Amino acid sequence: MNGAQTGHGSEAEPVLISLTAPARRSLVRGLVCDTGSGAQTGVPRLSADRPDAEIADFLAGIVHTDTGFVARTDSGERALAIIAATVAALCGEDIRLALARPDIAFLTALKPPAVEALRGVLLAIETEAAEAVIGALTVLDVG
Repeated sequence: MNGAQTGHGSEAEPVLISLTAPARRSLVRGLVCDTGSGAQTGVPRLSADRPDAEIADFLAGIVHTDTGFVARTDSGERALAIIAATVAALCGEDIRLALARPDIAFLTALKPPAVEALRGVLLAIETEAAEAVIGALTVLDVG
């Protein structure tokens, strides 16, 4: 013996624990908010109605900062495009393609670390049309 004492005899009993995957943070739960309430002042805001080229340039840069940003749109379709484009920017993929054709299957298959990365960059989507935006984003809410 190595001199260690267990206090329960010479052989220790195994301890059974349940190993489950951590709960997945939602891509969209809590993301949509009323205009002006998404984040502190000083956090960059992006109008999702800007041209795709401008949005792509903005996203390519913002994903390399620690500030994050708040998107502003009243369009559910455009909110979905911003989410897809932000993920594309984080992954080094084609941002303009993601804006034009969000890949729902890819987005809903994101692993928890990728969801956390997205939510660390895209802090909120501000809108005056919360019901419409939330309705359009339900395609991403798998949990």
